[in-house]
Amino acid sequence: MALPPQDERTLPAVVLRDVARRPLEQALAEMQALVEHHGHVIVVCSQAAPTAVQRRLHTLRSLMESDRIALFRPDLPPLGLAVLARQLRQLASCDISPGVLASAGRLLVHYIHAGALLSSVTRLDRVPVGLKSHAKSWVPGSQFGVLAHPEPQLVRITPEAALPGPEFGTWMLVAKGQLQSDWVTGTLAPSWKVQGLRETPLPAESPGWWGTGKLIEFCSYLPDLSVLYQLVTSVRRSRCHWCGIDVIGDRCVFCSAIPPDHDSPPRKQLENRTAVG
Repeated sequence: MALPPQDERTLPAVVLRDVARRPLEQALAEMQALVEHHGHVIVVCSQAAPTAVQRRLHTLRSLMESDRIALFRPDLPPLGLAVLARQLRQLASCDISPGVLASAGRLLVHYIHAGALLSSVTRLDRVPVGLKSHAKSWVPGSQFGVLAHPEPQLVRITPEAALPGPEFGTWMLVAKGQLQSDWVTGTLAPSWKVQGLRETPLPAESPGWWGTGKLIEFCSYLPDLSVLYQLVTSVRRSRCHWCGIDVIGDRCVFCSAIPPDHDSPPRKQLENRTAVG
């Protein structure tokens, strides 16, 4: 799901539609065109995506033998994933190198609170659910507040029900499914002291992810580009010892290399020495 721009600087998203169903040649041509046009490509893919999709993405990257394609699969529900992808689109308009931008996703995911209000948890298998909650879900009219990220939480909706929220200012995005309730906007949002509230259509993958179509999905996030930029640029950068690109963290998002136990020259330097020799 590609969310509409957060501001006038937000870059458009490219949706890889039916990437596992189309002929391999077509998907390969599309990816090659993206790399040639943009230089680097960051693919944000859900961990809940079908195995065929994940395999196809790795196949495309292998066939192209390219270190300019980053595959990022955060453990977020559909709406949270869409929000994170939009934040990366916001940052893509800034003077941030491709390696740092791709690494930023692993940083920003910690500032996202994502969950849903559900009418039943009998088919919910992505968040730990106790037998007691399963039994209560059979009671007509029961509703459950579920926080999937950053720490799984589940509560049955009562006048005292609450979910732990962010300790910093956020906005909240709400996507309504086939459930009628004002608990998210009337109770949860005020308790989290959100600074703004917006609605969006429910992602197509949400009913499958949450195990029911009777839900209201929500996600709190940092909306301001200036805050996102400050967060990312304040983190120490390092250079990948293998491909030489600047990254945040201990693993290169493009070539997947991790720092060695000892210092060694980057691959580009090794190639230059070999050429000279």
